[in-house]
Amino acid sequence: MSDYDDEVPVLIVGAGPVGLSSAAFLGRHGVRALLVEKRADTSVLPRAPGLQARTMELFRAAGMGPEVRALEIGDSHPFFEGGILRVNTYAEIADAEVVEAPSLDGPDISPERVMGCGQDRYEVVLAEKAREFGAEVRFGVRLRSIEQDEDGVTARVEDTATGEVRTVRASYLIGADGASSTVRRELGVERTGRGTVFNALSIYFRAPELEAVLADRPFILCYATAGGSMTGLSRLHGCDPWLAAPVYFPEKGETPDDFTDERCVEIVREASGLPDMHVEIMAKVPWEGAQLVAERFRTGRVFLAGDAAHVHPPAGGFGANTGIHDAHNLAWKLAARLKGWAGDELLDTYHDERHAVGSAMAEQAMVRNRIRHGYADDDVRRRMVDDIVITLGYRYRSQAIVAKDDRPVLTAPLRLDGEPGTRAPHVWLERDGVRISTIDLFWDSFVLLTGPGGKAWHEAAARLAAGSPVPLRTVRIGEDCVAEGDWAAAYGIPPDGAVLVRPDAFVAWRSSGGVPDPDAILSLVLDQVAGAGAAATAAR
Repeated sequence: MSDYDDEVPVLIVGAGPVGLSSAAFLGRHGVRALLVEKRADTSVLPRAPGLQARTMELFRAAGMGPEVRALEIGDSHPFFEGGILRVNTYAEIADAEVVEAPSLDGPDISPERVMGCGQDRYEVVLAEKAREFGAEVRFGVRLRSIEQDEDGVTARVEDTATGEVRTVRASYLIGADGASSTVRRELGVERTGRGTVFNALSIYFRAPELEAVLADRPFILCYATAGGSMTGLSRLHGCDPWLAAPVYFPEKGETPDDFTDERCVEIVREASGLPDMHVEIMAKVPWEGAQLVAERFRTGRVFLAGDAAHVHPPAGGFGANTGIHDAHNLAWKLAARLKGWAGDELLDTYHDERHAVGSAMAEQAMVRNRIRHGYADDDVRRRMVDDIVITLGYRYRSQAIVAKDDRPVLTAPLRLDGEPGTRAPHVWLERDGVRISTIDLFWDSFVLLTGPGGKAWHEAAARLAAGSPVPLRTVRIGEDCVAEGDWAAAYGIPPDGAVLVRPDAFVAWRSSGGVPDPDAILSLVLDQVAGAGAAATAAR
């Protein structure tokens, strides 16, 4: 009889966008997860309303893109194109100053587009899909403690309604439990960064007159400076309710308790420029704009993801998206280890890759925060990297990438040209009469892309796949499918070259042409990028 109440491959703590995505991604990889969340249900507030093109690519690859896209109210893309605005009052929207005009996607860059939708709606879909893919999701359950040893993690979790404590045994644990992470605290992992940068209050309200005041002006976010303070108005998730976020100053003795409903109505009216506008306050949520990054994203068999690993001001909308990208990076690696075809060192690459990205995102959020709040000098402005590089062009450097490149994680301008460590280029293909993207080829295996001139690479990969535990497929573009345009040029290889792409659609390696012994080259490459070798057979 087991000493544990529950035994699972992966325990996930926290059911926000990151934890739910982790459960769904793992489920699609055939790994059962148990997810616990202290809240009673999914979020009721429309936070984190901007889903990046790369995030939509991940949902697409996991087989839930249509369900998430169906949540979009109309076409939200024009709101993103409207950028970030600054006004005296919202009634003066015609005279708005454009503070930022970010590039976010494009049909030649991605098969997906950015999308506006609050997490109160997409969390519901993520929870449904996680369960559909085999995860168990338990709300109203909080983490009490964790202990780990060489073989797994033991966690004690408590039912918040009954007080019942259960013991869960898992091979691995993912801490996706937010900025005040219990998992991170249990691990004793420190964070570094600037700490709290500002304090703000999210005011969710209804004001039917405001829609007419804005005169259909599209924008992501609009800051009103009336009254000597800044109040940001979000446009992406819709207007029922609206979301405004004034900053407040604890150093001046201000606290969230000072923001009564009456004062919040006054703030909204002042920012709107309509002193008699009807305003109904729905909810108020205080929060901190902070910049902090955990020193380690992996501690033994426990991993940190999302806000538990990195927090930064919301400028840029990088938070939930970056966390979902964490989840995707980690899910395929955990699945590989649990299925026995990858070495433990592959799990180390989660920290190597995502810590560098999380740190870069945190810095870019700070740059944008300073610009938007009027504190930026020329040096700060020069450090700003365009959003499209941040969301689609970040680079990985780790053992799971065969590359000699020391360029920064964020290198402008955007270059998605098949270089190892970057997201594989998007090229439209026709396969069996269906138009797909190259991005659609990657999910549960490594994929070797070749053209007609890469026959030797294709045959070597087929031989290797037959005798290796590492899942490897070959796709011969020009034979298995037809490309719209020159796919080899897009991937930076000659006609007799080849490109190896990881399950997460990042290029692991590419050749500069044919070689005398492609079998030996591919075997060495695959062992490196899978963290395999002898370690793979010892996976628990």
